[in-house]
Amino acid sequence: MRPVPNWAVATAAAAPALLVAGWTVAEARQPVGYDPVRDTISELAGQDATDAWIMVVALVLLGCCYLSVAAVLHAAGLPSRFLLAIGGVATIALVAFPRPPVGGSLSHGVAATVAVLALVLWPAGSALRLPSGHHTRPEPPWAFRRAVGLSTTLVLLALFGWCAFEVTSGSRTGLAERVTAVAVSLWPLLAVLSARRAHLAWSTGGTVRVGPDLPTIGVVPPDPLGPPDGPAPGRRDRLP
Repeated sequence: MRPVPNWAVATAAAAPALLVAGWTVAEARQPVGYDPVRDTISELAGQDATDAWIMVVALVLLGCCYLSVAAVLHAAGLPSRFLLAIGGVATIALVAFPRPPVGGSLSHGVAATVAVLALVLWPAGSALRLPSGHHTRPEPPWAFRRAVGLSTTLVLLALFGWCAFEVTSGSRTGLAERVTAVAVSLWPLLAVLSARRAHLAWSTGGTVRVGPDLPTIGVVPPDPLGPPDGPAPGRRDRLP
C-alpha cells in the first residue's frame, strides 16, 4: 500500500477552503443586487462581474487541488482517479468559458455539467475495481468500499438533482449550487484521510501504537555471534 504524502492532505483540505473563501470575498465585491441564495457562483467569475479575477483564481486553484489528489490517491483505483481528474480539468475549464452578461453559454454549461457529474460519480468508481464474489484482495480503506462509494454518489446525485431543479424552475439556484459544490469538495479530503489511516494501520501491522515504548534499560540483547543460550549439545552442565 502506497503512503499518502502530507502535501496531499493539505491540498485536499485546501479545496473546500478555497471554494468558500473565494465566493465569500468575491460576493463582497459585487453590487448590492447580488443575492448568493439566488445567483450562481459562475456569475462571480462572469464577464460583467466586479473583480472577477478573485473567483477565477479560486476556481483554478480548486481544479489544481482535484488534479493533485487524483495523481497520488492510489487507493482509489484508476476509475475513480480518472473521474476526479476529469472534474479538476472541467473546473479549470469554467474559467476559459466565462458566463456572458446576458443569456447563457453552451460551452460554460457543458463544462459545468461535466465538472459536477465527474465529481459526483468519482466515489462510485472505486466499486468498479472490487470483486463481486469472494474478496481476494485486502479490504480497502473505508472511503473506497463498495457500499460507501455508492452511497456517497447517491447522496451527491440527489444534491445535483436539486441543483438542476433550481436552475430550471427554482429561485434558490445559488444556495443549491453552493451546497453541492461544498459537498463534492469535501469528499476528496475524507478519501485522503481514509487512505492515510489505512496505510498507517498497514505499516504498523494492523495496530497503531498508542502508548510509550517499554524501557529497555538493563536488558542486554543476545550476541548474534556468541554461543546459544543453555547447555551445549552433547555436554553436561558442570556444577561448581
